[in-house]
Amino acid sequence: MVESMNHFTVLTDDLERTLAFYVEGLGFEIGPRPPFDFPGAWLYAGGQPILHVIADRRLPQHRAGVLDHMAFTARDLHAVKSALERMNVRYDLRRLAGSEQWQLFCHDPSGA
Repeated sequence: MVESMNHFTVLTDDLERTLAFYVEGLGFEIGPRPPFDFPGAWLYAGGQPILHVIADRRLPQHRAGVLDHMAFTARDLHAVKSALERMNVRYDLRRLAGSEQWQLFCHDPSGA
C-alpha cells in the first residue's frame, strides 16, 4: 500500500530557465541523478529528491495537462516572493481561510 509521495516529474522545453525557477526562486537544490540518456535534473528539498525535471520530451499542447497543482511547504514567504519578482514570475498570494497560513500560486516556465 502507498505510504507517501515519492516525487513529481515536470517536463520542460527550457531546462536552464526551469532550473532557475525551482532553484533560485523556490530554493530547491540540484542533486545526484542516475546517468539517464536524456537531459534533466533531480531537485532536492530536505535531502530528498522530490522533483524530477525532464528536458527532451515533447510538451503537451495544454501545458498543465491533468495535474492540477503541486504544493510545497516552504519558509520565508518574503524571500520566495522577492525571488519570483526578480524573475518576473506572476503569482497569486492568498491567506488560507480561518488560518495563519499563506498560499502562493504560480506557474513554472513550462506551465506546471
